[in-house]
Amino acid sequence: MPIPTRVGRFNRALPNRAIVHVAPYVPGFGVVTHRGRRSGRTYRTPVAVFREGDQVTLALVYGAEADWVRNVLAAGEATVTTRGRTISVAAPRKVHDPQRRRVPRAVRPALRALGVDDFLVGDVAPR
Repeated sequence: MPIPTRVGRFNRALPNRAIVHVAPYVPGFGVVTHRGRRSGRTYRTPVAVFREGDQVTLALVYGAEADWVRNVLAAGEATVTTRGRTISVAAPRKVHDPQRRRVPRAVRPALRALGVDDFLVGDVAPR
């Protein structure tokens, strides 16, 4: 089971406001920028992000039904800032991967402990 929704609400109210400024520069983390499905407002959400070739994988630590995931899927695109660079992501899709093959081996135990086996995978869009 991913991190409970109530923890996500708490994080959105306090820690995420600070983390969003640091995450774009820390390996393995980043910030996904997306537009609200109903409000049209721009949101920035800290995420665990891994890039391999022309694909970006975001760990869904709050579950596959988190608002930011639904926003990105509805829009069909987002941007991800990681390691100081911004990447345009197209064709996002949910992927169930209980073996966590899409992330580095060193990260798999932590994601397993959190019960994370769902990911959002997108293609790096050309500039």
